[in-house]
Amino acid sequence: MRAVRAGLTALVGATLLLVALPGLASAATTGTTTATFTLTGGAISITAPGTTVKLGSVSVAASTVSGQLGTITIKDNRGLLNGGWTDTVSSSHFTIGAAPETIAATNVAYWSGAATESLGLSTLAGIQLTSAAAVAINAAQTTFTAGSLIGNNAASWNPTLVVTIPAAAVVGTYTGTVTHTVA
Repeated sequence: MRAVRAGLTALVGATLLLVALPGLASAATTGTTTATFTLTGGAISITAPGTTVKLGSVSVAASTVSGQLGTITIKDNRGLLNGGWTDTVSSSHFTIGAAPETIAATNVAYWSGAATESLGLSTLAGIQLTSAAAVAINAAQTTFTAGSLIGNNAASWNPTLVVTIPAAAVVGTYTGTVTHTVA
């Protein structure tokens, strides 16, 4: 009988323990986990036509030669909050091969025209939207600025180059370099 009584006492004690500590006796009904991730920024890039652009052929008596350069595209994948960028353009002199015949970069004008495409831009300002706003690009000139940028964005345009032919120009194929830079 003593063994039964000891067994009952142990059982009652275990039951009281379970009743006294209900948190231990029941299963959790919710659970939370904190999760995090990190986004890293990419790069800003510019692309311009990679092949030679032919502006055409005119007489040495012509006052100018002009043509579109092809699409210029800026892709900004930096993912900035309130970011911005500025594109500038400049030109070298135009020369005939290794000959000393040169049309100076001061005779090279540029106008961007309006953006042909834009993505994710809050503020995009073109500087030379019409031919009347064309500027000499013997020194760097701003073409477009973008501001108040949030996340990734892009812009494209197809600018026009106008080369004034000096009276002393000689016959030949002139070559020069137009450089766009984004910062």
